[in-house]
Amino acid sequence: MSDVVSPIKRRISKQIMVGKVAVGGDAPISVQSMTNTRTTDVAATVAQIQAIARAGADIVRVSVPTMDAAEAFAQIRQQVSLPLVADIHFDYRIALKVAEYGADCLRINPGNIGTEDRIRAVVDCARDRNIPIRIGVNGGSLERELMDKYGEPTPEALVESALRHVDILDRLNFDQFKVSVKASDVFLAVEAYRQLARQIEQPLHLGITEAGGFRAGAVKSAIGLGMLLADGIGDTLRISLAADPVEEVKVGFDILKSLRIRSRGINFIACPSCSRQEFDVIGTVNALEQRLEDIVTPMDVSIIGCVVNGPGEALVSNLGLAGASKKSALYEDGQRVDRLDNLDLVDALEARIRAKVARLDQGNRIDVTPTE
Repeated sequence: MSDVVSPIKRRISKQIMVGKVAVGGDAPISVQSMTNTRTTDVAATVAQIQAIARAGADIVRVSVPTMDAAEAFAQIRQQVSLPLVADIHFDYRIALKVAEYGADCLRINPGNIGTEDRIRAVVDCARDRNIPIRIGVNGGSLERELMDKYGEPTPEALVESALRHVDILDRLNFDQFKVSVKASDVFLAVEAYRQLARQIEQPLHLGITEAGGFRAGAVKSAIGLGMLLADGIGDTLRISLAADPVEEVKVGFDILKSLRIRSRGINFIACPSCSRQEFDVIGTVNALEQRLEDIVTPMDVSIIGCVVNGPGEALVSNLGLAGASKKSALYEDGQRVDRLDNLDLVDALEARIRAKVARLDQGNRIDVTPTE
């Protein structure tokens, strides 16, 4: 059932706030994405952020490579409510500007900002405005001396790079930060995160960077992040796909859902179908997924094409369909309640699911009427 608690024991970490979203501690693991529009195209960037928000993202990151982009960031900030992370490299003045314009987090590597005075200026600004920092180490952009030392990106190299930046913030008495040690290789990233998790108490931002296209990237991310999350490691995550950012959010929630960490929307339990199927399982599931994307209430719906596994899955689902000739059996909360015509399953199931969601939502409402 969708309310089953995950058996995973989370790593204890410090909690920080990214805007209104708590990251770390006992806060839910948050899901992020990143815009891929030109930041200077304000209308396109705002539209994409709104789409990302509708998909359920808690936080969104925006690249701010120039001062023109910083000015555009100010306009974007005024038009969206989702917490915004400003992604900045090298130019400390951009960090100061977006902080002024309302950034909820600064994604920087302190060691790349320049002189001690420049680093201090950014950290002091973040402290004054209660803005956290994300240290973002990437296997594809390690410092030259670390590449010379290790010969190639290794878990030890990623962790050493991260700890260098952590030491800078520690020296400046700033502890409102999170850290990522991303790599495109699953084993490299996983081992780096495991090593880092043992050495710092700050929240960890998970990701397999540059994971690839939609299918391959989703698989790599699910494997890598699944290994870490099952270990209790990770406080926020971003799935990096060469695809629509909305798909990153969906995959992120699917990973959390599969580990019983966090539920959002409908969890479809569906058979791959075979010659025993009494209706078009694949077409039915695909159609329902598209039609019901707007639903955020957690709910398990099983759609099985025959009577071999159908009744068993239906018994442990909020709604379940067990295929049978001409009419299939519909179950609700473990009880058979109806038979649906196989020629009209999509429309009928959509109506039943929406009605069930309405009842669940009504039951979950809290009565805040004052009592005498």
